[in-house]
Amino acid sequence: MLSAMLPALILIVWACALLLIDLFIPRKWEAITAQLAAVGIVAALLVGLLQTSAQVISPDGMIVADGFAGFLQVLFLLSGLIAIAQAFDYIRRTGIERGEYYVLLLFTLAGMLIMSQATNLVMIFLALEVLSIPLYVLSGFARPKPASEESALKYFLLGAFSSGFLAFGIALVYGATASVGFEGIAQVVRAQEAEMALLLSGAGMILVGLGFKVAAVPFHMWTPDVYEGAPSSVTAFMSVGAKVAGFAALLRVFITAFPDLAGTWGLLVAVIAAATMIWGNIAAIAQNNIKRMLAYSSIAHAGYMLMILPAAAKAGVTASAITGAVFYLMAYGVANLGAWGVVITLEKKEAHGLKLDDYNGLFSRSPWLAVAMAVFLLSLTGVPPTVGFSGKFFIFKAVLDADLLWLALIGIATSLVSAFYYLRVVVNMFMKPGEPELRRNVWLQATVWITALATLLLGIFPGTVLALAEKASMWLP
Repeated sequence: MLSAMLPALILIVWACALLLIDLFIPRKWEAITAQLAAVGIVAALLVGLLQTSAQVISPDGMIVADGFAGFLQVLFLLSGLIAIAQAFDYIRRTGIERGEYYVLLLFTLAGMLIMSQATNLVMIFLALEVLSIPLYVLSGFARPKPASEESALKYFLLGAFSSGFLAFGIALVYGATASVGFEGIAQVVRAQEAEMALLLSGAGMILVGLGFKVAAVPFHMWTPDVYEGAPSSVTAFMSVGAKVAGFAALLRVFITAFPDLAGTWGLLVAVIAAATMIWGNIAAIAQNNIKRMLAYSSIAHAGYMLMILPAAAKAGVTASAITGAVFYLMAYGVANLGAWGVVITLEKKEAHGLKLDDYNGLFSRSPWLAVAMAVFLLSLTGVPPTVGFSGKFFIFKAVLDADLLWLALIGIATSLVSAFYYLRVVVNMFMKPGEPELRRNVWLQATVWITALATLLLGIFPGTVLALAEKASMWLP
């Protein structure tokens, strides 16, 4: 088991060591803590890359290191490095620079890694708690600001409530199948030896618990307030890492443990996906705060990702659907992190610089930053030649192959709706007068340029990443 989860163990041990080391680092040298945190992430990344070529299963069958987990772990760890670079200047200028920030970041990263590897419902629950508890603290890291404390309290209370659903669902599934391992559950269901009422109730509660983590409707209520109140560097990381980890768990659980129940949960998930796309995009139109707009955008993208589950449940489509899901998670992560990098660049103290009007005239003040933001927003819309277009293309193709035409049409229609609020920001940047104040930092700017280049290059040349996504999908049944 230790070898299978070695990257996560490296992060956990390094975080504990860093917590002690930080005690001896003067406050004016907190940059050292950030650099040491990045070293730990790089070490975990190198070990993770060595594990992607083979499958390593723990003796108890609770953890697996395979291509699927490896692909996502690379995404998590690269997101962690970007999160450190984005936070480095932000937490200093907002007056919340403390070494614990980076320690908590490492702990939540470890939870994400374990979540992608879990093949057991109990391990899913443990990984979710390791992931979530540091995020609760990070959401309130800007204390004593009321908005930050409010976001942490809301996230904690609703997160604890959803964890209760998940735990109760696991108990019901165990009562129905006498197993919490994915393969064991699938075998009992296939042999028609499960207590179906308990099993379906448990599967529904697990869907609720994980649906909260990915911010799917109607479990999305916390998202706008938490995204707005939490420090922007935390929100940027949360919007990618927590969401991708939640979808990794959803894919593992429902495709591996409950494939024979797809006739029951498939339609339910498709309806939730449709509702999530519709509400997320429509609600985003009414937002004047960039953080709340991106929060509802994140909800909408959860709907696009959820379309994959009912598509992957159909025989003959599973491999292509999972490939599309993995590629889309990468595409969303790159563009979303880049967009949040621009938000952090323009944000000033006391949450100023977050209105859409604050983006007026950005092109005249910083042409390259405006172009980068436009690239990110076009990618989130799904406009070629960005990576977001490729991601949506593969998802919609899988949905159509699964004969879910109505769901694909809703996805296309809501993508057109999203163009309105995304392009509104582009119009403000390029066509309206203004002189927004910029905060220039070499590491923050580097994250924007790197993600902008990746958004374009991976959209024009998706072949390499798509091939890796196809290999990753082979590890799931």
